[in-house]
Amino acid sequence: MAENTQNATTQQPEAARRNEKVGNVVSTKMQKTIVVEIEMRKAHPKYKRVMKSNKKFYAHDEQNSARVGDVVRIRETRPLSKLKRWNLEEIIRRSSLSAIADEKPVAAESATK
Repeated sequence: MAENTQNATTQQPEAARRNEKVGNVVSTKMQKTIVVEIEMRKAHPKYKRVMKSNKKFYAHDEQNSARVGDVVRIRETRPLSKLKRWNLEEIIRRSSLSAIADEKPVAAESATK
């Protein structure tokens, strides 16, 4: 009986085992989908020079809250479509470009009145 409780406590919940990545939002042109670019740095096996490589991931954004330039955390999930296997976890930092874009329409409305 004690063995069963020990095994249950040592196992992690499934959500904790899922892979997480942090990257920049590159595109928000689709509905409820964002494209996040992750920059990976890896030493070359022979020459030991640090090489940069980029990879794009499609992530599900239910509220369409992320904007281009934001730094976001995405978490692996079940396949949602042909390309989407990630879910937006949180927005770590808002882009200063998106704040400027929000202010422009307000200024344009007041100028027309």
